[in-house]
Amino acid sequence: MEVFGSICASSESEAAPQSHFRIQARLPAQQSNPKFPYAIALRKRGRETRGRAIASNNKSFRDEELLADVITRLIGDVRHVAVGNASPIPATAALLARTRGNGRPYVSLLGSRTHTFFTDGGRELFDCAGQGRIDVFFLSGGEIDGEGNINLVSIGDYEKPKARFPGSFGSSYLYFVVPKVILFRTEHSRRTLVPKVGFISAPGGSPPNVHRTGGPIALITNRCLFSFDRTRKRFTLASVHPGHTVDEVAEHTGFDFDRPADVPVTPTPSAETLRLLREVVAPELAEVYPQFATSVFGVRKSA
Repeated sequence: MEVFGSICASSESEAAPQSHFRIQARLPAQQSNPKFPYAIALRKRGRETRGRAIASNNKSFRDEELLADVITRLIGDVRHVAVGNASPIPATAALLARTRGNGRPYVSLLGSRTHTFFTDGGRELFDCAGQGRIDVFFLSGGEIDGEGNINLVSIGDYEKPKARFPGSFGSSYLYFVVPKVILFRTEHSRRTLVPKVGFISAPGGSPPNVHRTGGPIALITNRCLFSFDRTRKRFTLASVHPGHTVDEVAEHTGFDFDRPADVPVTPTPSAETLRLLREVVAPELAEVYPQFATSVFGVRKSA
């Protein structure tokens, strides 16, 4: 049995800061989804950057910086962003959003002494989410399917699984109560993005008679960004990251998804964004993710 030790209820592990990711151990939404305002600007900026982004062989940014920039735009104008354990890239994005917003949104990083008001870890996180006081959270999974379902338990026979994941923890609860859940997976392959998950830890959608205030708005991977339509329970390809193609995304995705006739290239981080990431965010991040901050930004935790 293969055990995946670093896929937790939030996202990817600090142990994988490389530029090229590998596994460690969701109407057309772009036009009509009010939870996905990033799409309009994305299409415009994608058209502007398409030629130069793909042509650039000596890019001035790391993949982690690109993903953090994309996630920051997905976060949008909110009050409170919470980030679970082992989630360095979402944490980077949340801190970047706060830096750009001059202190807004409030950011809570589990495991941090500085960037949180929680004193009792997960229990306070769940209580806060249940009261409607968390606007954005991040989830990942050993498997994610085309309906936004995630699997954090196992693959294969439940009693004798081929692979065992860390467990669902509070993923199903947070998936139902946090308005904007951003799915995140840095291994974009047919073994991770599957037609149907082997075990539903948290469902991407619910029947009409189920009261649900939360759910997925997008899935970001090392290859592309998908938006998610909660009504249709279906992903739409929103953009393809520089250096990748639509055909490549289709080849490595196990589920069906919608796509516009013209898929934009994901906009690259601006010079000012890179400056903020490297000079402001990285030193803050080092408190919780020292290995990641050193590997990606060359910043060490202060004594």
